Amino acid sequence: MGEATLNIVELGEYVKRKRQEDKLSLRQVATNINVSASTLSRIENGIGTPDSATLARLAAWLGIPLERLMRGSLMESVEGDSSESFSEPVIYFPTESTPNIVEAHLRADRNLKPDTAKALAELFRVAYFQFANRPTDRNE
Repeated sequence: MGEATLNIVELGEYVKRKRQEDKLSLRQVATNINVSASTLSRIENGIGTPDSATLARLAAWLGIPLERLMRGSLMESVEGDSSESFSEPVIYFPTESTPNIVEAHLRADRNLKPDTAKALAELFRVAYFQFANRPTDRNE
């Protein structure tokens, strides 16, 4: 296993995207996870490093394991083509959403550039949420 790395900018993007998807204000999320609105704002803007308690609360709210945050694999970027960067398996947990799991797999795909994987993940996320809540006719 590699050493713990935390990409603050990507964490902030991820938090902001989930907050917007859930249609919550910054203050609502801050209250829900028991951190100050200014702390959450700094995280969303990629400024400063949150303490371990805040990271744990964020991980719980995001529905992802704290380990994924600490490994820097929240939004893994695939740099270069070294086999070392692909030596660890993609790990997901039952509490993670389907879009997060698909995103992890896309970012781990060595055939995709990081920006392509990110774009595909966003396309999947939009399509998933558009169709996931539709009632289906089981008789079809």
